Amino acid sequence: MNTFLQNEELCLRAPEPEDLEFLYRCENDTSLWQYGSTLSPFSKYALHQYIGQAEQNIFVSRQLRFMIESKKEDCVIGTIDLFDFEPFHNRAGVGILIEGTYQRQGYATQALKLLIDFAFGFLHIHQIYAHIPTENAGSLALFGKLGFKQSGVLKDWTMSLEKYKDIAVFQLIAP
Repeated sequence: MNTFLQNEELCLRAPEPEDLEFLYRCENDTSLWQYGSTLSPFSKYALHQYIGQAEQNIFVSRQLRFMIESKKEDCVIGTIDLFDFEPFHNRAGVGILIEGTYQRQGYATQALKLLIDFAFGFLHIHQIYAHIPTENAGSLALFGKLGFKQSGVLKDWTMSLEKYKDIAVFQLIAP
């Protein structure tokens, strides 16, 4: 396995058919829809098709999803994605999800470090960025701790059930 994608505790790997139930739970959790562009539930069939047809070549699909697997727990604890890859500009967005019971245990920090090393060291991407709701203190701290710099705020950028929310734009440029 690529040493960029693992450490002592975690492994980032491609989605497998066995991940269907985990993805089904996450993709259909309506409380998370405000962080993406999902407006309706995903069927198990659609997710099964996604897993079977997922192109793990970022230069073709313009995205790359990894399952975050805990070696100690021997289970999937989240996902981390590179998306909206722009090969000419050599940049990609990053998104991360850690399942609730595994949050605040350092897994997000480790997974994001692995992804950064992979993006810069293996893919030779010039920069990665994240759009983070300004009220999401945990994510703001996570990305700031790993060297991302806030470069702006998009006012009223996303809509939640209650109101429009501001989004902080964070960037990390390769050393």
